[in-house]
Amino acid sequence: MKYLSANNILPKEIVEFIQQYIDGEYIYIPRKDGVKKAWGENSGIRENLYDRNRRIFDEYQSGVTVAALAQEHFLSEQSIRRVICQEKKRRSNSIQSCL
Repeated sequence: MKYLSANNILPKEIVEFIQQYIDGEYIYIPRKDGVKKAWGENSGIRENLYDRNRRIFDEYQSGVTVAALAQEHFLSEQSIRRVICQEKKRRSNSIQSCL
């Protein structure tokens, strides 16, 4: 998120009105409802993580051990198990418990 000068984007009257409440301080103006972007949408990290998790699950399905996956992806074994469980649920669309 970048900061913009209110003087450059808002009419003078609105700037003066806002200054009655907050003068010379930073203010965050939230996005409109329904326009918010999900975490990682702008940077692409969300899609990268989905792709990584799919690869981890596919490798696990083809016989790669949890320990090997953890070492390859620089994650803990518990994180690998969590990824496998989440991907298994996502693919089966059922509410099964994963151990």
